[in-house]
Amino acid sequence: MAQQRVLIVEDNVDNYELVRFLLARAGYEVLAASNGMEGVETARRELPDLILMDLSMPELDGWDAARKLKADERTRKIPVLALTAHTLPGDRKRAIEAGCDGYISKPINVASFEKLVSTLVRQAREELQG
Repeated sequence: MAQQRVLIVEDNVDNYELVRFLLARAGYEVLAASNGMEGVETARRELPDLILMDLSMPELDGWDAARKLKADERTRKIPVLALTAHTLPGDRKRAIEAGCDGYISKPINVASFEKLVSTLVRQAREELQG
């Protein structure tokens, strides 16, 4: 089986480096984008297995980027997981309504992060196959 690829769309270098480290350690190929517009373009070009999307970014925020990805036939089945510091009541609902398939608040729980990503990638592959 080919190495599974995860796109991290994150404008904060420290957050990106932590998530990249955890994913690489778990055996994923990591793709990167530093804003929503770059994330949409990279997703369309690379078709990753999962997208981890920050919500507050320059140029195109994560909510609008998720909407664009879910509106595009090529990328609509790629799971988009909000990875965000937005933790107010209603933020999770707003992320799901924008097209995110799940929600992780920052700071991330390092102990459970790899398992969550693995589960989402497996579910996405199963959906695409059957």
